Amino acid sequence: MEQGSAREGVRPAYAPGAFSRAPADGRTRECRVPEQARGERAGGERTGGRPADGEQARGEHTHSEPPAPRAVQRHSVRGQILDALRAALVDGELVPGQVYSAPALGARFGVSATPVREAMQRLAVEGAVEVVPNRGFRVSERGPRELAELAEVRALIEVPVMLGLARTVPAHRWCGLRPLAEATVTAAAVGDRAAYAESDRAFHRAVLTLSGNEQLVAVADELHRRSQWPLMSGPATRRADLLADASEHTALLDALVSQDLVVVQALVREHFAGADR
Repeated sequence: MEQGSAREGVRPAYAPGAFSRAPADGRTRECRVPEQARGERAGGERTGGRPADGEQARGEHTHSEPPAPRAVQRHSVRGQILDALRAALVDGELVPGQVYSAPALGARFGVSATPVREAMQRLAVEGAVEVVPNRGFRVSERGPRELAELAEVRALIEVPVMLGLARTVPAHRWCGLRPLAEATVTAAAVGDRAAYAESDRAFHRAVLTLSGNEQLVAVADELHRRSQWPLMSGPATRRADLLADASEHTALLDALVSQDLVVVQALVREHFAGADR
């Protein structure tokens, strides 16, 4: 699921039948809730679906559903430039180690140097660039060790949270995240790395939002963004790698819907094991 790491070869596909994959054409599949998740166990205990009147489904969180993705109209020039610079970082258009001046970038985007400078200051806070006095901003040079460290920290946060959610969140709520998982497949299919990076983070944010912990979501999202910047050297992420990563999103949702904890744990750990390759 991670972008920005140099990998050796394409990750092999999972064995047939091991994990469900999204259709190759990116079309959205129907999300089927297993009967055992909808019906009732022997003895009348409810296992999923809509609770009876006055009854709260066991393990179901009381906070609202994560909002569906929608286009956001930005009226801030700095916000638009910040988005464009982040996309350029993911795509490798801004080369690690190179120094870029605000006036030159402003001319490239057709704006003054001021919003570019403000956006670059924000990227400096995030660690994407370094301020070079009287010259501009140098794109940070990052190696495999930094990516491995980021993956380790993300795993410490996200793995236990996802396993906990797998035990408590009802199947129908996971089905609501299906469009976000399919969006990663669509971006991967056309090799759009910037769009994939955005949809990848949107999927993870939606999953972690179900924990109800806003601080956790913010910290995890920041780490995720930093893990998507390109390496100092190495080949660009290939479309096949993006498709393999995107298929893990849909496979994870399938496992969460069926509450297959063994598969959930295997997928999440494989996800972060591949983040530093």
